Amino acid sequence: MNAAVATSVFAVFMVATVALGLLALRGRGKGGGLAEWSVGGRSLGPVFIWVLMAGEGYTSFSYLGAAGWGYNYGAPVLYVVAYMSCGYAIGYVVGPMLWAYARRHGLVGITDMVAHRFCRPWLGAVVAVLATVFLLPYIQLQITGMGVVLSVISYGAVSLNWAYFVAFAVTTGFVVVSGLRGSAWVSVLKDVLVIATLGFLAFSVPLHYFDGYGPFLDRLVTEKGEWLTLPGHGGGSGDGGGSGFGELWFISTTFLNSLTVVIFPTTVAGYLGARSADALRRNAVYLPAYNVLLFVPMLLGLAALFVVPGLTGAESNLALFKLVVDALPAWAVGLVGVAAALSSIVPMAVFMLVIGTMWGRSVLSLVPRFAERQKSAAQVVVVVAGSLALLLTYTAPNTLVRLSLISYEGMAQLLPMVLLALVWRRLTFRGAFSGLIVGVAVVCALVFTGNDPVGGVNAGLVALAANLAVALAVTLAGPRDADPRPDAEVLAHDPVGEEDESLDAAPAARSASDHRV
Repeated sequence: MNAAVATSVFAVFMVATVALGLLALRGRGKGGGLAEWSVGGRSLGPVFIWVLMAGEGYTSFSYLGAAGWGYNYGAPVLYVVAYMSCGYAIGYVVGPMLWAYARRHGLVGITDMVAHRFCRPWLGAVVAVLATVFLLPYIQLQITGMGVVLSVISYGAVSLNWAYFVAFAVTTGFVVVSGLRGSAWVSVLKDVLVIATLGFLAFSVPLHYFDGYGPFLDRLVTEKGEWLTLPGHGGGSGDGGGSGFGELWFISTTFLNSLTVVIFPTTVAGYLGARSADALRRNAVYLPAYNVLLFVPMLLGLAALFVVPGLTGAESNLALFKLVVDALPAWAVGLVGVAAALSSIVPMAVFMLVIGTMWGRSVLSLVPRFAERQKSAAQVVVVVAGSLALLLTYTAPNTLVRLSLISYEGMAQLLPMVLLALVWRRLTFRGAFSGLIVGVAVVCALVFTGNDPVGGVNAGLVALAANLAVALAVTLAGPRDADPRPDAEVLAHDPVGEEDESLDAAPAARSASDHRV
């Protein structure tokens, strides 16, 4: 009976999710090119941008991984709150810069920006392939996360294999048709449920299991004090079973991720979908408030230490749901499951959308027959990317999970080429490309040989330092790029004090080939 109730609640909301995503197209007409599909026609206001970008940051990790990290390690999980909050502050400046640059030149993503900045269309294709390698694991992880949630809240009635397929089908069902706008609309439903369910759990779980926060926190400090300070449970050294997540790791990871998140392709998609630069600035001010919700699964993970002790490996990621299933009626379990599932669907939709956009715009458009059909090509790539992630979830789950180890650290290696190049004219193609090769090679070598962190420092930051050193050395020692364009055509700037409408909107209507030199 419990399984039927929880699964029915889940099914009703999944149908509503697809319907809401498709309704996002109402009044937009049947047409619309790649910009309308991929960045919402650059017309999303502050509310939609806020819920969309909050949705990207609040994924299934927030329900599963954050609780699991809290359960396994404790304090180190706070790096998530730290880097996201710092990233929003950096995004206050970077977001409007990228928005203005893309609007002025009719660009729809970071691969476009790189191709335009260095006048090399093929470079955009290279970055698209590299970014896909780093983003595809996120799709697989969201499929896995939603599958686990559905299987658990159905009390085992729905198998993992069917749950994985539901995750893929629901997301693909609306994102192919409605694009970024559909994701923004679904984010509204998701945020309402996330705020309501986590707010309820924050009070109900301590009351149900500990008779309130006082007894819970007293027991936590007395019996599990190791979890409340860095490096958390497991010790500071990576040797002999230690966590390795000490102060240096916390600082270096927060610093690296806060820089990386502002040029992450999914974040940039949110930037470019905004109606104005001012909407992005206001968004950066309000977004940190959403991070308060992250404390709830972290805290519940610590509560699970006393209620369901002894969870190991992947089981620890179910710490929150083991509390929920035991403490709540079936209909409430279903609602919590819906909130967690939507926390997978929204970011998964944006990941799929971004991969499709990058390939449709920067890879397939290099083939003459696809140059005029970028949107159709991008929609096909969305289905292909999602299907590939689903297939590998079934057949080789550890392949993409292993790749996910370098996703953020690998994406960080694009920082000089995407961000530094847009503010420093002197950076040459040879320098940026050489640094990228070195950075990716170093991070792969360190991660896959088990040397992350390196002496307590995040391996991605070590690789980025090597990346920058090579990029600067090659740039300063080599010849300048022969680029006759003026600075205004090449560099980005924050449009502070400018009227958003003063930006020339004509380039936004350019064809895919117009911005290629």
